[in-house]
Amino acid sequence: MMIRVYPENPAPRHITSIVEALKDGAVIIYPTDTVYAIGCDMKNQKAIDKLCQVIGKKPENANLSLVCSDLSNLSEYTVPFEDSIYRLMKKCLPGPYTFILKANNKVPKLFKNKKRTIGIRVPDNNIPRDIVRELGNPLVTASIHDNKILDDYFTDPEEINGFFQDRVDIIVHGGYGDKQVSTIFDCTNGEIELIREGKGSVEMYMNKEG
Repeated sequence: MMIRVYPENPAPRHITSIVEALKDGAVIIYPTDTVYAIGCDMKNQKAIDKLCQVIGKKPENANLSLVCSDLSNLSEYTVPFEDSIYRLMKKCLPGPYTFILKANNKVPKLFKNKKRTIGIRVPDNNIPRDIVRELGNPLVTASIHDNKILDDYFTDPEEINGFFQDRVDIIVHGGYGDKQVSTIFDCTNGEIELIREGKGSVEMYMNKEG
């Protein structure tokens, strides 16, 4: 099923419909401020397993992140981290950035692996933030791309629908996506390390003490 949602002003009835499906175990494809992503309710283990099956990864090997609506509940999923990292996150988010942080004990159980880190995203797009806000907890998420061309990300929702309509429950049509991925900062060692430069400007990182 495809649902058209406008990021400038997402219709509450559409958000509610998507959230109800997520609570029932749906796997969705949705827009962010970078590439389109695939996601599910982090509290539904069967949905996480299905998501991993769609992207062709075992849960213990999948590169999954959490999409949050804001930074208010990070302590539920991460261990305490330095104020300098939090200040940079407040500057950058919402925005096209992923922050890799040390995970607390909830995450290994969630992803069925021994990972002690987790990627955190707060996209600058009202659709995922409204979904997460109404859902009440983050989405487990991963980027989607053409498996034949690993660096070729889907941008056209109609093309996404043609490729994934039989493999996911809902495709959220939020307009054309971006081909650029997020900029990634690794903060797991107490320092801020730029490990991938994507759509997000690194100027904030260079001026992180400002």
